[in-house]
Amino acid sequence: MPRHFAIGNGKFLVNLDEHSFIRDIYFPYVGQLNHAGGFPCRVGVWTEDKFSWLSDAAWRFDLSYAEDSLVTEIVATHDGMQLQLTINDAIHQRDDIYLKKVSVRDLSGAGRPQETAAESPAPVREVRVFFHQDLMINESEVGDTAAYYPDNNTVFHYKKDSYFMFSGLSGQEGMFQYTIGVKRFHQAEGTWRDAEDGHLMGNPISQGSVDSTISFRVLVPQGGEQAMYYWMAVGKSLEDVKKLNSYVLDSHPAKLLNRIRIYWQRWVNKSERRYADLSDAVISLFKHSLLIVRTQTDIRGAIIAANDTDILQSNRDHYSYMWPRDGALIAYAMSMAGYQGMIAPFFQFCANVLTPDGYLQHKYNPDGTVGSSWHPYIAGGQSQLPIQEDETALVLFALWQDFDRHGLIELPQSLYRTLIRQAARFMMTYIVPELGLPQPSYDLWEERYGIYTFTCSAVYGGLMAAANFSSLFGDDERSGRYREVAESIKASMIEHLWNEEIGRFARGLHLQDGRWVQDMTLESSMFGLFAFGVLPADDDRVVRTMTAIQEGLAIRTDVGGIARYHNDYYFQRSNDIDRIPGNPWIICTLWVAEWQIEAAKSRADLAAPRRTLEWVVRHAMESGVLPEQLDPESGGPLSVAPLTWSHATLVLVVSKYVEKYDRLVK
Repeated sequence: MPRHFAIGNGKFLVNLDEHSFIRDIYFPYVGQLNHAGGFPCRVGVWTEDKFSWLSDAAWRFDLSYAEDSLVTEIVATHDGMQLQLTINDAIHQRDDIYLKKVSVRDLSGAGRPQETAAESPAPVREVRVFFHQDLMINESEVGDTAAYYPDNNTVFHYKKDSYFMFSGLSGQEGMFQYTIGVKRFHQAEGTWRDAEDGHLMGNPISQGSVDSTISFRVLVPQGGEQAMYYWMAVGKSLEDVKKLNSYVLDSHPAKLLNRIRIYWQRWVNKSERRYADLSDAVISLFKHSLLIVRTQTDIRGAIIAANDTDILQSNRDHYSYMWPRDGALIAYAMSMAGYQGMIAPFFQFCANVLTPDGYLQHKYNPDGTVGSSWHPYIAGGQSQLPIQEDETALVLFALWQDFDRHGLIELPQSLYRTLIRQAARFMMTYIVPELGLPQPSYDLWEERYGIYTFTCSAVYGGLMAAANFSSLFGDDERSGRYREVAESIKASMIEHLWNEEIGRFARGLHLQDGRWVQDMTLESSMFGLFAFGVLPADDDRVVRTMTAIQEGLAIRTDVGGIARYHNDYYFQRSNDIDRIPGNPWIICTLWVAEWQIEAAKSRADLAAPRRTLEWVVRHAMESGVLPEQLDPESGGPLSVAPLTWSHATLVLVVSKYVEKYDRLVK
């Protein structure tokens, strides 16, 4: 199940599902550790001896974020109970506090005659709102403790140095009832079952695999509305969370929630921006994408691919890693959109984790340790580097794009010796002599080992970036060497990767019986030819290659879009390869639009990429979240959501579209 909402502040991230249930709690890093593990923290309502969890089928939902803000706006309606809930979730932009406002509206008096209402006050309904806390602190249910804390009428969970305190406010009243117990052990389902009669038994402590449930009373006038607040404070000690809890009470949660809303609105609108002829829907998704990328970016530099743990159901690993490739392209997009300060720590992160030999590993945990990998150090009896060389190269490419855009020389100067020169030296020497191309490594999809057009293009872009930086810093000898190798790679790409007979570039080369053979599989990643500067977008060879991608990887269903490559097996939904060469990916579809923008000669030429941007809007989830890929028949989200790369690519393409529109004449 994709995550419909992500809210965070760069060190604390919470994901929610379509029922407003918390499903992931990441702290103290974005993407590390997950203290909920994907299990739902339920929300339920009791009134007049009727109880319903918000996941029950009787509830109808409208899902969105508040305009230009990282505050959810969820409307849940239950006709049988004659209740409507308006729910707002947010995380404080500075402190590690999660806030939830629930406005309860009574629908039973909606048709009450006006003269009757004037004669007597409306009766009041008692509504009890229940919140269930299902944690697995530090990603394990072993050794957790949950307890009632009478000094401030809260419930807190803890293990080692991770503390979570839960509280709330309804009018002038705090928590009404609570209970704590065992979950998912022997026959115990959890304390949420205790809520279903509208009362909680009040057990004050439990240890091991535990959960808790708390409730609040809301007195709602007939036909009226009343708000209550729930919050979670997160810290390293009991004193930490007690202070944060006091801060919420002293400030009042309503005021804090309003400040959070205003902060993000100011953040996403921090500068005047033109949007050419783009629709309001595209502009809204552009701003929303900026905010989503912010939630997935740790303040210490790691830009996380995705934090949707439901991927664990199909693969006992996840996307909560920093892939240098994803990170570099996301940083590039955010820099182009004007958020240089937000992504500057990413480059320092890469400098810190660069190996002594000058390359970056497959992926990293948010704290900078090396992540899991399926790339072997040996294959066919031969040792190999288990890397994707494009990841090293694209960091330098993105760093130069950032400098070229903003002109802030201090950042690249501080990284010149530790990152730029070391990475460039590696790329200069990691060459197949007889080909003049980068040595084999894994492709950007992490599926096959060889020499790939995308990787070669990235290395060209990385070496040209290093040459530019060396020239900038007066290091002309190094600059000349880097540039010479880059130009040699470009010439070798044209010699070995262009196929004149077929009329397009090959995906790559692989060894077969001791000979290098072209892999002519049609693949969308060859957009790197123009994106990283090897050839201009209007070069005939690029045009022929991108046209082949546009036509040969198109999804011929009502959904549309572009596949990664011909006969893509990942989450494959159809064997009808001629009609559906693979599932449509957001990024791959946008890569074609990026090429169309780069190649455009007039504003009329921008009609096609503008339609693609509208296509992305139509296939976003109701909350505005973009998945990795779509079901080719239904258009529903597949794999993880939100995928940071999807949102960042939308940001980049919109930025390029607006700039190109301004440069062109009608």
